[in-house]
Amino acid sequence: MYKRIILKLSGETLSPVKGTVLEGDAPTTYDAARVNRAAEAIIKLADLGVQVGVVMGGGNIWRGRFTDTMNAVTADQMGMLATILNAMAVQDAIVAMGRKATVFTAQEMTRFADLYRADRVIEKMEQGEIVLLAGGSGNPFFTTDTAAALRAAELKADAVFKGTTVDGVFDSDPRKNPDAKLIKSISYKEAIDRNLRVMDPSAFQLCMEQKIPQIRVFNMDNLDNIIAVAQGADMGTVVHA
Repeated sequence: MYKRIILKLSGETLSPVKGTVLEGDAPTTYDAARVNRAAEAIIKLADLGVQVGVVMGGGNIWRGRFTDTMNAVTADQMGMLATILNAMAVQDAIVAMGRKATVFTAQEMTRFADLYRADRVIEKMEQGEIVLLAGGSGNPFFTTDTAAALRAAELKADAVFKGTTVDGVFDSDPRKNPDAKLIKSISYKEAIDRNLRVMDPSAFQLCMEQKIPQIRVFNMDNLDNIIAVAQGADMGTVVHA
C-alpha cells in the first residue's frame, strides 16, 4: 500500500465529454458531474489511508498560444492560472462532500489559495487533508508533468499516478499504430533513451535523479482505476528507478 501519492489529474477530466450537449448556459470548460466524479475518486483514494496530493492540469481551459506571435512566457503563465481555477473547482466539490481540502499555488495569491511550501503541505497531508497543488512549477517552459515530478520529490511521495487516455506506456502511439505494444515495466533511463512521450523527459529525469520509487501510468478514463492501482492492481505501466 502506498503512503503518499501525487496524482496528476488532467484538466480534461473535469470538462464535458466531446460531443456532449449541456443544458442551458452551462460552461463548456466544466461538467459538474465530471468535477464531482473526480472529487469522489480523490476522496476514495484518501479513504484508503493514502496521503493525497493532486497536481492539476489546465487543458480544459488553456492549451498554449492562440497566435504564433504570442509571447511564450505569457502563454505559460495563463496555463498556470488555468490550473488554479481547476484546483478551486475540485476543492469546492471535495468540501461540499464533507472533506477538508486546501489549494496550494506556486504563485502568491493569498486571497484565493495558500502559497506552496513543502513543509506546510506535508503537515496538511499528515492531518488527513487532501491537498491540491496548482500553478504548475511556478515557472514557464515546464509542464504539469514535470511539476508533478517536482512535487513528488519535494514531498517524498511513494509514487506519481499519471492518467492517460490509453492503457499505459506503448512502444509507439497506439492511436496511430494498431500494432503498438504495451510496456508493462520500464526504467526511467530506458524511457528517456527511447524517447517515450507519455510524460516529458524532464519529468522522468527528475524522478530518476531524486529516486522517486515509481510512476504508475494507466488509463484514467475510468477514475475508479485510481483506486484499483492504489490497491495493487496490475494495470498500465510501472516506470521505475
